[in-house]
Amino acid sequence: MDRSMSVSLWCEEAEEDQSQTETKAEARGRTEEPSSQLRAAWDPTVSGRRVIQRLLHVEERYAPSVLYITLIQREPERREELAKWALEVCCECGCDEAVFPLSVSLLDRFLSASLSLPVSPYCLAAGCILIASKLAECDNVTADTLCAAAEYSFHPSNLREMERVVLATVRWDTAAVTPQDFLPHFLASVEQRGDGGGRGAPEEALRSTLRRHSDTLAAMCACDSRFLGAPPSLVAAASLNCALRGLGNKGPAQLEVICEALAELCQTDLVVLQCYSDMIEYALRQRLSSGLQQSPMQKEEEEVEDERPGTPTDMREIDF
Repeated sequence: MDRSMSVSLWCEEAEEDQSQTETKAEARGRTEEPSSQLRAAWDPTVSGRRVIQRLLHVEERYAPSVLYITLIQREPERREELAKWALEVCCECGCDEAVFPLSVSLLDRFLSASLSLPVSPYCLAAGCILIASKLAECDNVTADTLCAAAEYSFHPSNLREMERVVLATVRWDTAAVTPQDFLPHFLASVEQRGDGGGRGAPEEALRSTLRRHSDTLAAMCACDSRFLGAPPSLVAAASLNCALRGLGNKGPAQLEVICEALAELCQTDLVVLQCYSDMIEYALRQRLSSGLQQSPMQKEEEEVEDERPGTPTDMREIDF
């Protein structure tokens, strides 16, 4: 390589005017069909105990500090508000399932290092979503979309500056381990033990439902500060265990065997896993009961009023 050549790892993104962006999008829509993202099929050779052991070893590096966990659990409202807002934005933008937990991990790591919120907390949350989307998706969320989700409380230039600040704070180590990284490996391990059924259409549908419910419960845990200090592997195992309970297609003996297998996979005590599973079920009942306690007048107002990510609400993606 020519040593005189200047090499830069920074991706300079030009901020286009919104009208120019819309014009280009309309031109693309007239000339070509919308592109669908293709996902690679599950490869069983990249799963197993060796991969799980590696994830268990790496997850400790991305854990927030004990001081940050203590401070947040004393006053969790602000952090939970930002996490719920990030969840709504990711859902409305149709982000990949890995974007939201990764953005919350970046948020916690940044706050753990700074121990203070910036002037615009939603700009911080949007910057974490932008970084996570760039890392996990081919077509990432645009800066203008995130600004619109925050009702333009900040400008794209502010968002890009916040992106630089977050990257500098986490030292560009953005590929954190989240519960969603463990879930497919735990599911594959449970299936290998003969508890997941065969490969027919009903079993595939059941596996898809189980994965979707587990993802939903893990996302709920990311919004709940009570699970902030829990390792991602434990959250993933407890979410999968609760999803299996909720489906109701396993007997007590089968559920006990699967729970023991999950505890062994995430290298935790069986009692600890059962305790976190009960905590998740309790948090789920709280979410559902808080939604049912709304008056009919409030529900009618919510139906009439256009919901915006700028006003965070409780999780509504639970489809048990």
